[in-house]
Amino acid sequence: MMKIAFIGTGVMGAPMAKHLAAAGHDVTVYNRTRAKAEATGLAVADTPAAAARGAEAVVTCVGNDADLEQVTLGTDGAFATMREDAVFVDHTTVSADIARRLAAARALVLDAPVSGGQAGAESGKLSIMCGGSAAALAKAHPVMQAYAARIVHVGEAGAGQQTKMVNQICIAGVLQGVAEGLRFAQKSGLDLDKVLEAVSGGAAQSWQMVNRWPTMAEDRFDFGFAIDWMRKDLGLALAEAQVNGAVLPMTALVDQFYAEVQAMGGARQDTSALVRRLPG
Repeated sequence: MMKIAFIGTGVMGAPMAKHLAAAGHDVTVYNRTRAKAEATGLAVADTPAAAARGAEAVVTCVGNDADLEQVTLGTDGAFATMREDAVFVDHTTVSADIARRLAAARALVLDAPVSGGQAGAESGKLSIMCGGSAAALAKAHPVMQAYAARIVHVGEAGAGQQTKMVNQICIAGVLQGVAEGLRFAQKSGLDLDKVLEAVSGGAAQSWQMVNRWPTMAEDRFDFGFAIDWMRKDLGLALAEAQVNGAVLPMTALVDQFYAEVQAMGGARQDTSALVRRLPG
């Protein structure tokens, strides 16, 4: 059993914190909106610093770079009270730059963004891509096991965030392809169920196709990961590409397509709402 502070109990963080408690860990939570922290049924701290005091591991899952900086380095931030030997694990999708800054501030820091969405968090089957030292990973591994199906050490500090950018780049392209394929099938008067059965058994198969083709066809877009968040993530990837020299024409294009769906009122719909901008 470990004493763990979990900071950020939104749609992802709350089930992850509960999995930690179910695994037998002593968990204290903090959230900017206290009611969300109290809804977990776990012990609640008034500040990140209070949550982190005495903890062997501090885990964050917040919104963006500014949020992460506030709960770590800001007034009443966790870094002010963390034990020297405590490990810090960040599951937020943020820039590689802030991941490296936090790693420079402490010995045991892991940038560990996740894939799997709300469903993966609730089922405890997230895929976690980790950047940081081997020592940090070794100490964090028993923590992450409570809610992960896959944990991969991809490199040094910042590499976890860069790998998450790869994940989002790939999802954007796949979803645009699925959206166009669906509309093409509809325009051709094809049986959409039969088309899905046929093409999902071959090289075109993807998680997005199998899980979102039927719901896209029914104009259902309430599956957790909002377009607002996807645009944040694609923005991180595009900004990183400016640094490393990668060329991302498809990503830039799909990002603008998502901007169109936002303008149509779809900002809080999930990423498969990309199909809405294509005439039915």
